[in-house]
Amino acid sequence: MQGKTVLITGGNSGIGKAAAIALANQGAHVVITSRDMDRGQQAVDEIRQATDKNVDLLKLDLASFESIHDCADRFIKQYPQLHVLVNNAGLTLSERAETEEGFEYVLGVNHIGPFLLTHLLLDTLKHSAPARIVNMSSAGHMGARKGLDWDDLQRTKKFNGQAYCQAKLGTIYFTQALQKRFYDDGVSAYAVNPKFVSTGFATDGDTTGIEKLFFKLGKFWMLTPEQGAQTLVWAASEPGIEPQGGNYFQDCAIRKPSKAAHDEQASERFWQLSEQWIKDAHP
Repeated sequence: MQGKTVLITGGNSGIGKAAAIALANQGAHVVITSRDMDRGQQAVDEIRQATDKNVDLLKLDLASFESIHDCADRFIKQYPQLHVLVNNAGLTLSERAETEEGFEYVLGVNHIGPFLLTHLLLDTLKHSAPARIVNMSSAGHMGARKGLDWDDLQRTKKFNGQAYCQAKLGTIYFTQALQKRFYDDGVSAYAVNPKFVSTGFATDGDTTGIEKLFFKLGKFWMLTPEQGAQTLVWAASEPGIEPQGGNYFQDCAIRKPSKAAHDEQASERFWQLSEQWIKDAHP
C-alpha cells in the first residue's frame, strides 16, 4: 500500500479507525471522515500516535447531500489520486427518521449517501486505477429473506429492523453493480461482512430496548474492532483479488450471501433507482 491514497468514511472510531491504523502501517496515505470534527481530530491524533504516519481528516455527514458534495469537492482538490474508497460508516435505528433530503435515515446513511459519494469520486478512482471500492455490508442482509420491499423502501408504512437488513442487502447489490460497470475501467468492488464487532454501533442513542441491550452486552463476546477490520483491510490491500470483485467476503474469503442477494435483476433495479434518488434530490 506504499504510496496509495485511501479514504475511509467513519474512520474516527470502531472498525474504520482500526482499518485506518492497519492501512497506514502498510504505508498508505489515509484520509478519514467524521461527522464530528472534534471526535475526528482526536482519532487522527490517536492514529498518528499508533502509526507514526500522516493521517488527514475531512468532515462528512452521509445524511446530507450538501455535506457529501463538500467532502468530495475537498478531497478532489486536495488529493490527485484515490486508490481505495472504503464506505464504512453506517448505523441502525429503533425509530424512523429522515435525512436532510427526506430519505429514510437508515437507507440514506447506509446506502444513498455512500452511493452519492462514490458517484462523485468515480472519475478520481478511474484515473487512479487500479482502484478499489470496499463497501461495509453485514450478515444482517440475510434478514431480508424476501429481498427488497420495492413498495416501501422508505419505510413509511412500517418501520422495524428490516430497514437495516434491506439496506445491507442493497449494499451487496450496489457492489455487484459497481463491479459490473467499472471493472473494465480498473475499478473493482467488494462487499465485506465484519461479523459481530464490539464498537459504538447502535449504543450511542440510536437504539432502544432489546436492540440496545444486545449491542451493549456484545462487548463480552463480540470481536474487537481490530479483528472486525481484518477482512476490510484485506479487501483494500490484498494483491491480485480484482477478478473476485463483486462478491461478498467474510474472514478474508468469498462467502455465499443470501438467496435474495443473487438476484441480478434486483441489483440492476436498485442501481437505477439509486441514480434517480441522487438526481431528484440534487440535480
